[in-house]
Amino acid sequence: MLVLIAAVILALDLVTKIAVVRWIEPGNPVEIVGDVVTLRLVRNPGAAFSMATGMTWLLTIVAVCVVIGVIRIGRTLRSPLWALGLGLVLGGALGNLIDRFFRAPGPLQGHVVDFVSVGWWPVFNVADSSIVCGAILLVVLSLFGFEPNGTRAHSKKSAAASTSAADE
Repeated sequence: MLVLIAAVILALDLVTKIAVVRWIEPGNPVEIVGDVVTLRLVRNPGAAFSMATGMTWLLTIVAVCVVIGVIRIGRTLRSPLWALGLGLVLGGALGNLIDRFFRAPGPLQGHVVDFVSVGWWPVFNVADSSIVCGAILLVVLSLFGFEPNGTRAHSKKSAAASTSAADE
């Protein structure tokens, strides 16, 4: 499931970026919903919100580490929700990583193609939104005690209560 989700996200990201680069000129946005939602070609050398623009090589290394980490965790997954969250993160990380490796100005320095502009929010792409949605899902799963192996962790308080109830 994780691999399938990552592959779908990666394909969507690549197809949309190819289409945007082909049909949208920089500085000439396409209005979708007035000027609130537009398609605007931006080549981003940095991370989200254009942070770390001078450290593209470091962002590439971080993305490679994320991909390796997700693949390692993925081998032990038993939870479909964790597979969904990690698949979203993996697909998005791979999509942006491909830009880092194969787009100008060169390997490990490539600028990511961003194109969705909504109101005041920074311009983003399919990979970015996938990473954010996947990360939010993983945080929610963790907060509610859902483990990657399919079990649900119980709080120490409830575990102690059930242990003391069993002793009585």
